[in-house]
Amino acid sequence: MKQAVERVNAGQAVYTPPTLKVYDYLVLGFSNRFSKRFLWRCPTSTLVDLYDRNASEVHLDVGVGTGYFLDKTAWPVENPDITLLDLNANSLEAAATRIARYQPTTLKADIFEPIPLERKYRSVGLCYLLHCLPGPISEKGPVVFDNASAVTTPRGKIFGATIVQGDTPRSYFAQALMNFYNRKGIFSNEEDTVPALRKVLSQRFDRFSIEQHGTVAVFEAETP
Repeated sequence: MKQAVERVNAGQAVYTPPTLKVYDYLVLGFSNRFSKRFLWRCPTSTLVDLYDRNASEVHLDVGVGTGYFLDKTAWPVENPDITLLDLNANSLEAAATRIARYQPTTLKADIFEPIPLERKYRSVGLCYLLHCLPGPISEKGPVVFDNASAVTTPRGKIFGATIVQGDTPRSYFAQALMNFYNRKGIFSNEEDTVPALRKVLSQRFDRFSIEQHGTVAVFEAETP
């Protein structure tokens, strides 16, 4: 148990205030532009479109980063009801500040535990979260999706994106960076594959889809 907690903490510990200040430029700007040929090969616009399609007027976002996607989303209402959930207080503060115009609620919590909320959401975002959590998708996926589903309304949307390996074609640069991140505990995706993700989703949702953009699996599911 102690080792598992340490691995969860390692995945989110990198998000310090200095890191978050340059995150958008390095990851969503430079890396994603560079990644069109060499790294993840999934442009940031693809993930913004994902949010535009699925984010509802009552939304929970898990693993919030800097709040970039929430800031760029074309929300269906002028004042969406947004809750931010993350284990990292720095990320919560950065995201809440960025979308302060929406007056979001923040919750410091671990997605591996039942979400301590009594309310239900019409959409839950899990963008770039799974590859940062310890263990293979076959183990972490069921916990994450079950906990998310527990606070989602019937016919609600659970969506996100995660960086995978397996048979996914990837460049030398992408593999080298993933290996480095896995050694540091920032990523834990050595056993994460599209087939494994599909199996987890199929066991929980009648309606779901997965689109592969380079090394990124973009998924969308509807709760029963």
